[in-house]
Amino acid sequence: MADAPQIPDEAEVRARWGAFAWTKENAEQAKTVIARYPAGRQRSAVMPLLDLAQRQVGAETQTQGWLPVPVIEFVAAELDMPFIRAYEVATFYTMYNMAPVGRYHVQVCGTTPCLLRGSDDVMAACKNRGMTKGKTTPDGLFTLTEVECMGTCTNAPMVQINDDNYEDLDYDSMVRILDDLAAGKQPKTGPQNPKRYTSEPEGGPTTLKEMVKANHDYRKEW
Repeated sequence: MADAPQIPDEAEVRARWGAFAWTKENAEQAKTVIARYPAGRQRSAVMPLLDLAQRQVGAETQTQGWLPVPVIEFVAAELDMPFIRAYEVATFYTMYNMAPVGRYHVQVCGTTPCLLRGSDDVMAACKNRGMTKGKTTPDGLFTLTEVECMGTCTNAPMVQINDDNYEDLDYDSMVRILDDLAAGKQPKTGPQNPKRYTSEPEGGPTTLKEMVKANHDYRKEW
């Protein structure tokens, strides 16, 4: 728990976010999302609306965003559901941040496959840039979190930064990604191994080789 980002004082949170309301664009988006569900089942929209609210908070704070309690209360009221039900969803899924984070939320997988493939080197690249688990750097750019498996074991080690995955990492590639982000550039997402397009074997495909070749040729032409 010492590594968890710290939630600000409740009075401070309510002073800042107690009057939260959708922007005009997000209000329309919320209506569209709720309309996907049958009458009386609008509570099924809680996950996309929490995500929308987190993104609005992020846009207002120039960060990835988080979910202050008053914002969760707003979403719950929008869906006519008890606050605790919305809070249960927000605290269960790690896609929701329950405390402020930086512009880039760096989530390093430390589960066994990534550990065996060098996640300690990835973590070292983060720490050598002044990042500490559970903390945001003084410039507000990066928040570092160590997480459990995110399902990209074939391309271990990996990190998720905001909405993007970066895979096949080592110390140098992680440093390059962080440097690009700090400079306002968009690093290449997905596998960083130039020999790998998705999660195929590092030595190349072992079956359906002609189909794979044709697919790569098509993508080059496109």
